[in-house]
Amino acid sequence: MSYVIEATETQVAAKPSARPQFSITPLTAHIGAQIDGLDLRFTLTQSQTAAIRAALLKWKVIFFRNQYLSHEQHVAFSRQFGQLTVGHPVFGYVEGHPEIYSVGRNRKANRFDGQRLVRPWTGWHTDVTAAVNPPFASILRGVTIPPYSGDTQWTNLVAAYRGLSPTLRAFVDTLFGEHRFAPPEGAQAKTAFERDVSKRPLVSHHPLVRVHPESGERALYVSPSFLKHVVGLAPRESEQLLQLLFEHVIRPEYTVRFKWEPGSIAFWDNRSTAHLPPVDIFDTTFDRQLYRTTLVGDIPVGPDGTSSEAIEGDPVLAHRAD
Repeated sequence: MSYVIEATETQVAAKPSARPQFSITPLTAHIGAQIDGLDLRFTLTQSQTAAIRAALLKWKVIFFRNQYLSHEQHVAFSRQFGQLTVGHPVFGYVEGHPEIYSVGRNRKANRFDGQRLVRPWTGWHTDVTAAVNPPFASILRGVTIPPYSGDTQWTNLVAAYRGLSPTLRAFVDTLFGEHRFAPPEGAQAKTAFERDVSKRPLVSHHPLVRVHPESGERALYVSPSFLKHVVGLAPRESEQLLQLLFEHVIRPEYTVRFKWEPGSIAFWDNRSTAHLPPVDIFDTTFDRQLYRTTLVGDIPVGPDGTSSEAIEGDPVLAHRAD
């Protein structure tokens, strides 16, 4: 069932051809909604940005179809919701467009040698949690999309937290975890990856439970690709707890799966979600090219008011033109 947002008189006056309303259609019980009826090439009204932001807070990830934006239009749309970081703090950006990161089939961040240790949660992550202030949100735009394969999945970390027993919630409320960039477990990184990470190392301690700065909700802030151990626990204790939590947050009922099309856009709240990029694209010969912007985030805070701590590296701030 969709719900409809009316357009304002200002919107219609500024662009008479605009549709008088747009709709928000939830996709699952816990996460994901599709927004139809907007043309994101044009500047949004205040009421539209407010409605989109409210939908983002409620549904954690929102999707748009048939939005054929240029790099400049992608950046302009993103700026209506916050300050933009550089494309990626470790792996760089698209030449000539420092706010955009290329998410292509052959990007070097994907390239590892050796056998990987694959577990059910392998690949799931929240963006750049190795930084002390991970991005508030990411906006990913599909350009070249294979005819099949390449779906992305997201999970609701607020619903996952609520799904824990009260006893376990009370325990994880008190804990911090160490997040860092590192090759996948069991893999050997190629030199380029090691060189990029060594040039800007990022290591941070974040609460295992993050209080959302806008909604006040508690999210189980575990990022399987970056969270390496629980601070203060013995190695075996940490391993067992993290495996339990990683397995829990990817339960199907907390997730949504999105099939990309050219012109699709996914906009997710990085403070309350984790996502899984596809690996089946490497089993085909199809090209796949998407582009991402990220919005500057705040420093996470746990239930007792304690903030995250940077162990190594600087915050990821807004891009500044030199």
